[in-house]
Amino acid sequence: MTRYSKWISLLAFALMIAACFMPWAYYADVDKHFNGFYSERNMYGKPAKLLLVIAGFATLSAFIKNLWFKRAALLLGGLNVAYAIKNFLLFGSCYLGYCPEKELGLYLMLIASVVIFIMSFLPEGSVKKDEGKE
Repeated sequence: MTRYSKWISLLAFALMIAACFMPWAYYADVDKHFNGFYSERNMYGKPAKLLLVIAGFATLSAFIKNLWFKRAALLLGGLNVAYAIKNFLLFGSCYLGYCPEKELGLYLMLIASVVIFIMSFLPEGSVKKDEGKE
């Protein structure tokens, strides 16, 4: 599994990009579909921008063979999952007695961020010890 972890992370990042453009929720009271880049009067902001930046850096750090980038991938993956859960709760929560319909993009965004986080636990390669230190 660790052999393919960076490629799985790259596929999950591609899924995240696709999920950010897909509809996340349907709000029947305004008769509109919201996604990661659009919400009515920008009430929920544009969370896909930050999601894609953090997931991109976490995925990029899987391809770099430096130990600090592997550790940074853990931090960035955790931040990405936390922000994805926040957005999942924000876009899918009820307000004023009305509950929106959660759509496929919202679930795919959450799944992709969790997969990127799990793949950051499985970095490819080994760590070399410094020969100068004893």
